[in-house]
This record gives sequence, structure tokens and C-alpha cells, in this order.
Amino acid sequence: MAFDHSARASADTFRLARGEKLSTIERIVVLVIVSITVATDLIGFFTTPGVNPIALLVSIASTAAFTLYLWKPLIATCALGAVFALSFIPGSELQVLTAAAVAAGLVMRLGWTSLILSYTGAFLVAAALVANGDAEANVNVGLYLVFATVAGAVGFALRLAFARGRRLELQLIEQAEQEKEAVLAERRWIAGELHDSIAHHLTVVALHVQMLEDPSTSNDSREAIRVAARKAMADLRFVIELADDGPRSAEMQTGDLADAIDEARQEFESAGHPVRLEGDLRDERIPRAAEIVLARIVRESATNILKYAGPGEVLISLDIDDDAATLTLRSPLPTTPRRELSSSRTGLGRMAERVIGASGEFSAGEVDGHWLVSARLPIA
Repeated sequence: MAFDHSARASADTFRLARGEKLSTIERIVVLVIVSITVATDLIGFFTTPGVNPIALLVSIASTAAFTLYLWKPLIATCALGAVFALSFIPGSELQVLTAAAVAAGLVMRLGWTSLILSYTGAFLVAAALVANGDAEANVNVGLYLVFATVAGAVGFALRLAFARGRRLELQLIEQAEQEKEAVLAERRWIAGELHDSIAHHLTVVALHVQMLEDPSTSNDSREAIRVAARKAMADLRFVIELADDGPRSAEMQTGDLADAIDEARQEFESAGHPVRLEGDLRDERIPRAAEIVLARIVRESATNILKYAGPGEVLISLDIDDDAATLTLRSPLPTTPRRELSSSRTGLGRMAERVIGASGEFSAGEVDGHWLVSARLPIA
């Protein structure tokens, strides 16, 4: 994929960016704890004489502030700070400081860098105020700092765990997409192989079936049909073996350019087209990869020529220099409509893909009453 989702999730975790949310289970746990704490405060107010109502309200407010972390961590932190400031009125600042120490876990779980740093500084200031306040008893503020540190560590550990879970989930999704793409690519490859090989021979068969009506060419057409059917079966076995992971047979196609040109020449002559060959068809300077591509160009061009060419000479030219090999196939355009043979209209596109994929140049079109196909591949 162009964009790495797992890398993004990992980077967001260590940048402590915005966007963190509590899971459903975490939300339920927070709501249950808040409900139990508020219920306990209310029960204590009615069962314990002498409880300061203002202190009760401060305690409930500090507990209720936790619910805001389910939606807006920044607002929840500000609300907790406001409650802490009000807690000095009834003298319940220690209770609110305890709530703030617990809230450190939620801040580390949900907050971003600036919020975490601000909360840490504010908590240290609050702890210093409590330590230097007019408390009747000595307060060990260090315990609150340790408590806040432990809660923050738990919150950060949960953050890392959920981030890792998201990364794994994204990796599984990406893997599933890659497997799907692999299956589609294999299907496209099989379809392309069938188009490039078997479709060519079926075209020869269809063409010569039409020629069986002419007694002067019926014998040659029967032979051409027999040869094309045999080659189609061989190509079908070739595609099946390539799609299989089993051992390859010794009769698999090799993509030999000279053989492809010779086969095309025979098919053209059987269809009534004179053939002119130019160039050294067995020049050893052509790399194997380029030869395979050029052989496929010959095969696909032969299919199109047998389908659509008018009467006249077919030229097959191979020009090779120190830098590139240029293959040219020229055929006459039809002067009158002929019986239509089916076409998938994918041949030109596949030829262009093969040549351009090999860093070559491809062109096809009408030139002076002829259809001209040209493929140039680097060999240096």
C-alpha cells in the first residue's frame, strides 16, 4: 500500500497525539467506578452525622469530572482543576488531590503531549500547595506523587497495548488486502496468458473454418486447423502448469523469437498473405527478457493480422543495433468489410504494457493504408 497504516499508528503513540479514545470496556469500568464512588459518598452523607455538605459536593464533583474524560480530556482536566481550587473552602483538598492522582492514569491514556506536560506541572503545584498548607496533620505528599506515577504508568501501558492492538488489526487488514490483490493479479495473469496464447490459435481455427468452403484451400485449412488445435492444447497445458506449483514439464514454451516469427509466417501464408522477412531473426545480441517480450508482440500482432488484415503482403522486420532491437510488423488494411471475428480488444493494451514495462517504446496505428506495429526494446 502507498500509505503505511501501522507505521502511522506507531508514530502517533510515541508522539502522544490527539485522537485517543477509551474502549467500550474502559468506558464501562470508568462509569461503574464513578457510580459506586458517588453512591458511597451519598450513603455516607446520610448515615454519618456531621458530614460537611460542601465537602460532599466537592467530592461528588471531583468524581463526576472523571466522566468527562469519556468525551473531552481537556475539559475534564480543567474541571478537575477548578474542583481542586474549590476544595480549599471545605478543607477537602487531600481528597481531591487523591482523585487527581487517579486521573493521571486517564491523562496518560488519552492526553497529548502538551496536556500531559501541563497536567504534570499543575499536579506538582497542587501537591506543593497541599504540603505547605495549614493542614492539621502532617501530610506525606510523596505518597500522592508515587500514586500519580503508578496511575500514569498504568494509563500509558494501556495506551501502548491498545496502540499495538490497532497496529495488529491494521496489519491484518493490509495483509488481507495484499492477499486479495495477489489473487486478482493471478487471475489477471491467467487471463492474459490465455489471451496471448490460446486466443491466437482459436483465431486461426475460426479463420480457416471460413476458408473450408473454398475447395481449393480446404485441405490446407484442415491442416492449419489441426496444427492450431494442437498448439492450443499445448498452450493450455503450459498455462495450467505455470498456475500450478508442481514440477514443470520439458515441453513448456520458451518464448523463442525466431520460432514465433516462423510460426506467424506459416499462418500468414496459409491465410493467403505473402510474407517478407527483414533482418537477422536469430541475432544473439537480444537479451532473453527482450526476446520473450518481442515473441509475444509477434504472437499478438499475428492474431490481429489474421483477424483484420486485407489482401496483400505482410512485412516482419527486426532491426538490431548496439542499443536497441526494433520489431516492426506491417499489414494491409482491409478494403472491404469481412466477416467479423470476436475480439476482446485487449491485445494492443497488453502489448504496450509489456514493452513499456521493459523500458521500451511501443506504437500501433494506420500508416499509408497499412496497419503498423512497432516495438523498440533496449538491449544494452
